[in-house]
Amino acid sequence: MSSNVRITLHPSFEVLAATTAARLITRLLDVQSERGEATVVLTGGSVGIATLREVAKSPAHLAVDWGKVNFWFGDDRFVPAGSADRNCLQAAEALLDHVPVDPSRVHTMAASDTVDGLEEAVAQYAAELAAAAQTEWENDDASPAQAPAFPRFDVLLLGLGPDAHIASLFPEMAGIRTKGVSVVGVRNSPKPPPLRVSLTLEVINSAQEIWLVAAGADKAAAVGLGLAGANAVQVPASGARGINKTMWLLDQTAAAKVPGALMRGEH
Repeated sequence: MSSNVRITLHPSFEVLAATTAARLITRLLDVQSERGEATVVLTGGSVGIATLREVAKSPAHLAVDWGKVNFWFGDDRFVPAGSADRNCLQAAEALLDHVPVDPSRVHTMAASDTVDGLEEAVAQYAAELAAAAQTEWENDDASPAQAPAFPRFDVLLLGLGPDAHIASLFPEMAGIRTKGVSVVGVRNSPKPPPLRVSLTLEVINSAQEIWLVAAGADKAAAVGLGLAGANAVQVPASGARGINKTMWLLDQTAAAKVPGALMRGEH
């Protein structure tokens, strides 16, 4: 396991969500202090959405300049815009509707009733990523010779399925194998609904920091395999590696199958 991987245990789901929220607020403040704005990639799932609720509840969230936070999504379900299955709708209800965000900085994936098919949704999000990257490139005096296909992500949040999927990249399916593009369409997802849009692993791993957040005994096997360095095609979570840091934020039950040597930092 890479030396930039950190494992942090929490006694319960509630403490995990509250602590992750506090950590996120602190990170956004630090990045804004350095660069003026910050970019976070949000995730769905029970812990991901609970974390956003805790951010909204925390008095410390008032210190963040929410108008200068860029929001992206790691994946979303390709269902109608008003569906409760939409990660972006859940995120709005939990946090984004309660803080003064700049709507132009909230980048949601297209719903099934707003575009003509899954591939159009994929193309739209890829184009939006590329446009944001182009703007960053034009404003950066130290930019590389050519604009990248996606912007800088300061923090990328990931949930974890019992099968070790991350975003909507499922074991052995085409999405986890996809390279050379920023966004992929997922068909026949083993977890309903069947159609989804997801960032690729290549883009996920461009993040400065990746935070994998998991709670519950049903996640323990996936966490253990992910931290043991299993092949990413079989265990997508094992392939998530941030440029500067990868954090596994776990409750006690989710960490039940993590080898003791890893918990002691012997890697």
